[in-house]
Amino acid sequence: MKIAVLGSGIIGTATAWWLLQAGHEVVVIDRASGPAQETSRANGCQISVSYSEPWANPQAPLQLLRWLFQKNAPLSFRPQLDWRQWVWSMAFLRECLPGRLAPNIQAMVRLSEYSRRTLQAMRADLGIDYNHLERGILNFYRDQGEFEASQKAAGLMRDFGVDRRIVSTDEIVQIEPALAPARDRILGGDYTAEDETGDIYLFTTALAERARRAGAEFRFSTQVSRLLAEGGRIQGAELVNPEGLYETLVADAYVAALGSFTPQLVAPLGIPCNVYPAKGYSATFNILDDAAAPTVSLTDSAHKVVYTRIGKQIRMAGTAELSGYSRALNTIRCDNMASLARDLFPSALDFDTVQFWSGLRPTTPSNVPLIGKTRISNLYLNTGHGTLGWTMGVGSGRALADLISGKQPEPEFPFLG
Repeated sequence: MKIAVLGSGIIGTATAWWLLQAGHEVVVIDRASGPAQETSRANGCQISVSYSEPWANPQAPLQLLRWLFQKNAPLSFRPQLDWRQWVWSMAFLRECLPGRLAPNIQAMVRLSEYSRRTLQAMRADLGIDYNHLERGILNFYRDQGEFEASQKAAGLMRDFGVDRRIVSTDEIVQIEPALAPARDRILGGDYTAEDETGDIYLFTTALAERARRAGAEFRFSTQVSRLLAEGGRIQGAELVNPEGLYETLVADAYVAALGSFTPQLVAPLGIPCNVYPAKGYSATFNILDDAAAPTVSLTDSAHKVVYTRIGKQIRMAGTAELSGYSRALNTIRCDNMASLARDLFPSALDFDTVQFWSGLRPTTPSNVPLIGKTRISNLYLNTGHGTLGWTMGVGSGRALADLISGKQPEPEFPFLG
């Protein structure tokens, strides 16, 4: 079959790769000038199976209420005149019910573990260099109440086979000596040795190049304006090419992997896609003192930020704004991130050349992504991965390629269709 993949972030590129491996003809469309130019450009770089837990939990509504009027809160909700935001918010509150936590974690963990195994096999087969490290992820806590509350989710993950073990402050400093100066502010943590890190941008661009060499067609600087439906099928994708001219792309099947912008494409067709952007930030620092910079990927639970070494840099990422589709940088958040990094690693990083970035994470209310067939027989979704696009990306692409090819995907997951 000829299959059009709409979007070339990690999700779209991985989907294209695995469709090629299944013997399909693939054309990838993206409005950007190259692959991984938007949300896959500069994230936290964690392959974090251990952090495959939803934002929605029984404690979340009260916590969000406390953060509502804090300018630098880890998660910020800014009401918009956008019905999508309110529909998403009501569904999020429903996902906070106690009975929803375990099944959501289970679905996320199963897909994340499958994706990590898939990535490891691809790394061995393709030899892609993306500054990957296999030193685990260490979550540390500054508040005893938050530490104790977090262990419910950690316990569920252990029940599902994730070795997220509790560690003391002494063990934290043994695992990551760069945290020794902050020892008196850390109460405990948990550590997952099997988790990995790596530069999502390097991996995605290299995978796109290998897909191109294997026969995939990539068309960049090309906008998908709408999908043309008739008789219960998509008959074509209307495109605006780099010259500004309209044309129609005809394929046998279509994959919508446009991240936060997927709902706008499929809504006119009556396809439900409750995905809303959660703007995240990152800051990339050059390392000045290698010995004082962390080598293990860290999650500061109190501030909802992560620190990951990628080559000779530290990538700090986190926070979330539910405030629409703007990627404009909030200087208060940027300054706060730099301040947090300086507090932990004052001599390790170059604070004069920091590079700030923001991206729109495509987020479902449950944090469980939407993968599979829609009610239109030849239209598929692969979106809604939230903060775990890198963690779940290659596995999501492989699973969807199996579904399109008429095969049963390996992970037990609530696929659409």
